Order: sequence, then C-alpha cells, then structure tokens
Amino acid sequence: MMNIELRHLRYFIAVAEELHFGRAAERLRISQPPLSQQIQALELQIGARLLLRNNRNVSLTPAGEMFLRNAYQVLSQVEDAAAQAARIHRGEIGQLTLGFTSSSPFIGAVSRSLKHFRQLHPYVHLQMAEINSRQQIEPLLDGKLDLGIMRNTRLPDGLDYRLLLDEPLVAVLPEDHPLAKHAELEVQALADQPFVFFSREVGTALYDEILSLLAGAGITPYITQEVGEAMTIVGLVSTGLGVSILPASFMRINVDGVKYVPLTDPEFISQVWLVNHHHRPLSAPAQALMTLLLDFHKTPDGD
Repeated sequence: MMNIELRHLRYFIAVAEELHFGRAAERLRISQPPLSQQIQALELQIGARLLLRNNRNVSLTPAGEMFLRNAYQVLSQVEDAAAQAARIHRGEIGQLTLGFTSSSPFIGAVSRSLKHFRQLHPYVHLQMAEINSRQQIEPLLDGKLDLGIMRNTRLPDGLDYRLLLDEPLVAVLPEDHPLAKHAELEVQALADQPFVFFSREVGTALYDEILSLLAGAGITPYITQEVGEAMTIVGLVSTGLGVSILPASFMRINVDGVKYVPLTDPEFISQVWLVNHHHRPLSAPAQALMTLLLDFHKTPDGD
C-alpha cells in the first residue's frame, strides 16, 4: 500500500509551481537535499516519473501534470473537510431539534433567543416541533429532540431541567365582564365563575399546574367548556362563555373582546423549563442555543 502523506503533496506542488528545487525549498523553509529526497520517494511510491530535471531545468511529465491537478483537489478537499469540522465544533453548522409548547413563541426570552440564534448560526438546520410538555418526554429520552422548552411537569430519570423563568398567571376575562374593570385581581374573585379550560385528555402540564394552584386556594373551578388549545380558550372567553387562567405570555395574543388581568396571588406562577437528556452530550448547536436561552432570560425584559 502507498504511504503518501499530505506533506508529499505540498512538496510536489511547490516544486511544480516554482519549477526550481532551490526556490521551492526556500518557499517551504526546508533545505534542498531533503526536498529532492522526498520527491524521489514520492515518485518511487507512485511508480511514475513526475518531474524531469537536469542541472538547469525542471519540468513536469504528463504524469506529473495529471498528478498536480489531483494534488490540488486532494489538498482542497482536506482543507474544506477541516474547515467544516471546525464549524461543526463551533456550532456554526449542523442540525438541532427543539420541542416547544404552544406558549413558547410568545415568551420574550424564547423568541429573542431563537432570533439571535438564527442570526449567529444561519447554516444550522433548526427543526422545531410544537408538542405539549408531557409529549416531549419520550422524544427527549430517545434522542429525537435535543432540547425541550416545557412547563413544570414530572420528569423521569435521565432528563435534566434548567429553570428559564417563573411566569405569572393572569385571569382571562370577557371585556364586558364586571371583573374586567379591575387592574388586578385576587384569584378568589374567580371562584364562582364558569371556566373555559383545557381538556384532561390533552395532557398539558398547565392543566395539572393550574388546577393544583386553584385547589391550594380552596377553589374547585366550574368548568363549562373543555378545549385542546390555549388559543381556543381565548377565543371562547371572547364570546362570553366563561373566564380562564393562562400564563402571562398569552397576553401577546390580541383578541377583540378579551381582557387580561394580573393575579395578585404570588404563588400563581408557571415555571418554564429547558430540558435535555442527562447522559447524552449536547451537540455544539444545542449547547449554543441553551446558552442563549439561559442568558436572555436574565435580561430585564426577558419576560
């Protein structure tokens, strides 16, 4: 088997371009005798004369002309491969899969992080999947998701979470509702109101989280309408079918006939988590996005 090294190609290219061993040796910063020996060794390995030389001239043989063209290609491919590997290591190219809940795009820290990530890493293929918190668990475990943005929920062993933010919960009221005139409300004011809420079958973390908070306040809500999406909740509230409680990020949804009123109860918050697999190393793009998300949520307007 041949044992041609990249340095042999560089030595040959230098001689082929200079057509002079002395100038090629000076360009390579080596002495001339070792250069001549390396070219001879290369020709022996190939089994072909690449250069014709005498005391005055150096010229390429037909085999040398073909070898020069291929040598350029080989070195170019190696350089491209090295540059691409470095870009992958820095997270500039690659693929990243992110799970997110329906409210995530409305959270300022999340939306700004994603925008900044796209500006910094335009060649990373970012594949996003809108999945509720519980449904993100299995793909995070089996590697189909690199990261997940979800609400507070029970996680199995193997998954780690980092707190992105404590998001306040707000009352969602019909605009003409008597309670809508208040600047803020205690949750007890909603105790006797008909509720529009998530269906249990949907299995969102918000379902358990909000019902648990209401139970802690001694409230069992009278749920008159059960739906699958927060957007549907807002829409039905606008028709006057009931009230609801949602994270403050949904206040960015402007729907005619709806008023969002902050709750004064300090415990009425919803935690937003960034989740990844504990034992699976993060890719460079995933690590870059995680860093952005954790940094952006610390800013004053990080929502």
